Amino acid sequence: QVQLVESGGGLVQAGGSLRLSCAASGSMFSSNTMGWYRQAPGKQRELVATITSGGSTNYADAVKGRFTISRDNAKNTVFLQMNSLKPEDAAVYYCNVRGALYSHWGQGTQVTVSS
Repeated sequence: QVQLVESGGGLVQAGGSLRLSCAASGSMFSSNTMGWYRQAPGKQRELVATITSGGSTNYADAVKGRFTISRDNAKNTVFLQMNSLKPEDAAVYYCNVRGALYSHWGQGTQVTVSS
């Protein structure tokens, strides 16, 4: 059983920064993709960024140049550094880890951006 525990969400003013963390525990293959997704009220969950165990990254166009995803493989932890936050970035942010045969989600952490 894989568990993902997110932290780092909160309230920030537009233009500010937040850093999200997600620690994974349990049985996982070392080769996997970890990522962040977000869901705003009334909208579908959408990709924010992903990173493979080899370090390859992928970003949504809306966050390129502002957000940076990174991971610590030894600690099974993924981070999301969010800079220059905009009101439209406000959402519940979910951590995900997936392999060939599995996909697990965290409980989500709220990010609120005031204008």
